[in-house]
Amino acid sequence: MENNKSFVWPQGILFALMALGGSVSLGLFVPMTFNSYNAQTKNAINIKYIEIKGGTQQRLNNIRTAMLSSWQQQAQVKGGISYSIPARFQGATISEARLAPKDKVIALTFDDGPWPNSTAQVLDILRRNNIKATFFVIGQNLKNFPNLGKRIVNEGHVIANHTWHHWYHFMNQQAAAYEIDHTSDLIFQTTGVKTNLFRPPGGIMHNGVAAYARNKKYAIIMWSADSVDYRRPSPSVLLNRVLKESRPGGIVLMHDGGGNRSHTVAALPQIISKLRQQGYRFVTIPELLELQVKDEKLIANKKEKVTSH
Repeated sequence: MENNKSFVWPQGILFALMALGGSVSLGLFVPMTFNSYNAQTKNAINIKYIEIKGGTQQRLNNIRTAMLSSWQQQAQVKGGISYSIPARFQGATISEARLAPKDKVIALTFDDGPWPNSTAQVLDILRRNNIKATFFVIGQNLKNFPNLGKRIVNEGHVIANHTWHHWYHFMNQQAAAYEIDHTSDLIFQTTGVKTNLFRPPGGIMHNGVAAYARNKKYAIIMWSADSVDYRRPSPSVLLNRVLKESRPGGIVLMHDGGGNRSHTVAALPQIISKLRQQGYRFVTIPELLELQVKDEKLIANKKEKVTSH
């Protein structure tokens, strides 16, 4: 029988929730950059890991989710969250970042979600490993599973455009506009994010969709390491393929949706572990592009000092 006794919140949790509520309701500057949003999200989500007994954990999770949802709605009203992409990458096609070999950073990306079961499993693995990734979502899947799209953003990941239908055939400008604009509009309506990142289905660059995205100043994000997980190789084959193709500044292509992704889910913890053993750290696509610009500025400054002497 359910206990009818009233529930008393521990004092420390009340203070934490009050602080969280204040951070959500005050000081919202919009449009926000991804970095500032990510920092606020991390602070909010940290409360989840307080160890509490007696069912309080679930209550706390529900409150956290409600607060973040309210925060997203405020962001929508005030203009949305936007990712900070250096101007030089707007309208450009990027397969990897040009970094020095010593800069062992890499970006994990996932296509074709949100998808029941597998997207949540991928998010669970990333959370346990404290990794942020980039998710290229299909519009009709986001429409069907909006809560998974919200979770992607709530947990500090980057959400991006992968068209509405994932079609490969040629499209005129009107059809291409629908595929991209309709998806971006739904991403904004669902999560409060205004995305400027696009990945063409199948990497196809000549069916009208990529050209439309380029004209709209999306950064077109390809990849340098293809897991080929859509063919469902064994987890060990998948692991070895990713490790073989990974390099500093690389972009890894995997899939959290579009079919049975159990092999991807099984291989992902091993991929993360092995890459970390090799000295890699993981970043989102916006972070990766910012690192390339930073490296280029450092190189330019060194050259300037040499010539000035």
